[in-house]
Amino acid sequence: MKNYDLEVKERFCETGVYSEYANKTANYTSENWQNVTEGLNAIFNKFSVCMQNGYTAQSANAQELVKELQLFITENFYTCTSEILTGLGQIYVADERFKENIDKQGSGTTKFVSEAIKTYCSK
Repeated sequence: MKNYDLEVKERFCETGVYSEYANKTANYTSENWQNVTEGLNAIFNKFSVCMQNGYTAQSANAQELVKELQLFITENFYTCTSEILTGLGQIYVADERFKENIDKQGSGTTKFVSEAIKTYCSK
């Protein structure tokens, strides 16, 4: 996470979201960061399993996972509005670092997550 800290700070330090993120994570230990990372990866793995089981990104199963992802981000980082979540869905597929990490759960997972988020946030 430290690799991204400077980039995030430079891009978003003027926003209220960054302030909330900084406050929530200020006292995170390396164990906290590991737990959060594992939690995110577990959610992305659920998306992969959902996709592998033949569900579409628009399915109720995938939509419940988007809700779970949004709540996880809100609980652990910052209030994840639909607008922010939409942006994350776009970043996931546009930024190779995110794509590579998410697709560790299974090839195509990033695209599936992004499509599921797009559907969820368009409602």
